[in-house]
Amino acid sequence: MTAPKAPQTPAPQKTPDTDSLRPLPVNSLSPDEAAREHAALTDRIRALDEAYYQEDAPDVSDGEYDALRRRYEEIEARFPALKGTESLSNRVGAAPVEKFGKVTHAVPMLSLSNAFSDEEIAEFVARVRRFLAFDDEVLEFTSEPKIDGLSCSLRYEQGRLTVAATRGDGAQGEDVTANVRTIADIPQELKGDDVPDIIEVRGEVYMAGADFEALNARQAAAGEKLFANPRNAAAGSLRQLDPKVTASRPLKFFAYAWGEASALPAETQFAMVEAFGRWGFSVNPLTIIARSAQELTQHFHRIEEQRARLGYDIDGVVCKVNRLDLQRRLGFVSRSPRWAIAHKFPAEQAITIVEGIDIQVGRTGALTPVARLVPITVGGVVVSSATLHNEDEIARKDIRVGDTVVVQRAGDVIPQVVRVLADKRPPQAHPFAFPTTCPACGSHAVREEDPKTGKLDAVRRCTGGLICPAQMVERLRHFVSRNAFDIEGLGEKQVQALFDWGLLASPADIFTLEDRNAASLQRLENREGWGKTSVKKLFAAIEGRRNVAVDRFIFALGIRHVGETNAKRLMRHYGTVEALEQAALTAVTPAQEQLAAQASAGDDALLPGLADTAARPRRLKGNEAWQEMTNIDGIGAVVAEGVVDFFQEPRNREVVAALLSHVTPAPMEAVARESPVSGKTVVFTGTLEKMTRDEAKAMAERLGAKVSGSVSAKTSLVVAGPGAGSKLEKAQSLGVEVISEDDWFALVGEADAEA
Repeated sequence: MTAPKAPQTPAPQKTPDTDSLRPLPVNSLSPDEAAREHAALTDRIRALDEAYYQEDAPDVSDGEYDALRRRYEEIEARFPALKGTESLSNRVGAAPVEKFGKVTHAVPMLSLSNAFSDEEIAEFVARVRRFLAFDDEVLEFTSEPKIDGLSCSLRYEQGRLTVAATRGDGAQGEDVTANVRTIADIPQELKGDDVPDIIEVRGEVYMAGADFEALNARQAAAGEKLFANPRNAAAGSLRQLDPKVTASRPLKFFAYAWGEASALPAETQFAMVEAFGRWGFSVNPLTIIARSAQELTQHFHRIEEQRARLGYDIDGVVCKVNRLDLQRRLGFVSRSPRWAIAHKFPAEQAITIVEGIDIQVGRTGALTPVARLVPITVGGVVVSSATLHNEDEIARKDIRVGDTVVVQRAGDVIPQVVRVLADKRPPQAHPFAFPTTCPACGSHAVREEDPKTGKLDAVRRCTGGLICPAQMVERLRHFVSRNAFDIEGLGEKQVQALFDWGLLASPADIFTLEDRNAASLQRLENREGWGKTSVKKLFAAIEGRRNVAVDRFIFALGIRHVGETNAKRLMRHYGTVEALEQAALTAVTPAQEQLAAQASAGDDALLPGLADTAARPRRLKGNEAWQEMTNIDGIGAVVAEGVVDFFQEPRNREVVAALLSHVTPAPMEAVARESPVSGKTVVFTGTLEKMTRDEAKAMAERLGAKVSGSVSAKTSLVVAGPGAGSKLEKAQSLGVEVISEDDWFALVGEADAEA
């Protein structure tokens, strides 16, 4: 069996609970433990087989499935009594789906044992030699790519195709004859004078990578479900009740084996594959003859390196004893032939080629390099790009366009480049030059300097802020988010749609949307996905946010390093947006001070050590406005520099001015300077019955307390309601004072009324 793949959208989990599966070594299991685990594994593997073979919706990746199978077989090997007639070791695949007619295979379609290392291939060769009692005799093997598709058996009588069937459970498959007749790669009639009267040709139905991408593009355009990978696409296409659907899908077929045959035209595996080619089938040109384990593993690694360029998915290389008489002598064990083995690729890694390096710009202006790859399947998912993290990482690994690289899915999610195969590097590949300007808006892109260490930030960022089109949608989404302007009806999809239609390009556009819509020939309520009621509610929500707390206003601007807490700190100090803007325009940062000194005195006249980046913060302090901002409790040089950079960009000030013409920020609530909780760190946990969590947080902050979401040794007080769990337990273990909600009101009620 080809191990299952992980779909982009996981199928509903219908497998049994496997809490009884234990990671103990098999030789440490007691008979009872082994029996329980064997039963759980039986249920788990059977469910996975049904999902994979019957529904084309696998639940796990290759590696996970192979590990379960191997564990199952190890338990049976140590506890033979568990291996009864119903053992999965004696079965292949799953029963045919009822919607298709059943076909009984004259010769069972069995599976292959797997090897996962060069050492296991060496052991396979040695095992075959021992069985045959071959010492110095020449022993040939064939080695061919293991196609990642759907196994199919084609029965020809007098050279004409009569029946086509899937593998099914190995004994019975599904009748897909009508669908198979639509596949151009499969001949309706065999040509040649050596075609047996009866021959079952077996191989793999698959879909090429480019065809898969084109099919998914068509599916997306039609609003249909996308396929997770080419194997799923091929299986789903072949198993259609309507052959016209199959005919519309770009399916291909490689022939490599056979079942029942009235006679065979050759005496070796390799010669039989050559016969398939003469008869009209496509056969894999990468099939070779090897005469040792070393030659087999060398071919495996050659194919592994070519994998990304093949144009179709493979998940390993199949090794078979070449002579058919020796295959017959070797016979079968369990569900697999002794004379063949599948050498599988590592489940979560693959080798491919870097076609280009693109720079993506995020909401905060971060320039992220992304490798554009020749598409390759990694762990059951087609990967066409991988993160390169930042420019230092590119330089460290020396990743260049044209390089052959090893990629993996980090945490089974984000593809990344593991290493470069330098010996495969083309001569025209040059080191990548990271841009110093934003590719989206042309603004200068800089790496911030840590004022304490003098080290540069790993990420280069665009300074364009609110005027950068690459950041605009994310900036707008942030602007209307819950903790910013909190405009109901403007979710991610709505913001994207309005931006795409040219109706939103800046925050101020939100507050002119209703007037512009009224004057438009194409009203918003007439567009797809909108209606009169939703538009009316949206405009009402926008109108209700023309007065918003000033700290929310500042947070909504998306200033670098200014989150909710820092927005509150800044506005408690400056009070108004205008005052903060004037402070930022007046401020001179240490870096700006150094540039001014260089301009006026020349590099040679700088104070000793001034050129030493790490020494600058000690020698250059910035002006009075800078010192005032950095002296605000909790606001250091990093946050202050983000504020200064933002407001010193003229186009950002234009955006703020336009916004202030429509919005009147409300002053923050006054904070009690003296209260029972002033200066204390408070944590709320459990269910609060007399106030919401937001009300509790606002009350505590109004009384000068700091509200935290977690308990630590620095926590002063925990207010616990019913249902309090881990936070309460941690507070008790640390000796932190814990009070009830009623105790909280008793403690702060009078002070809150005064505040």
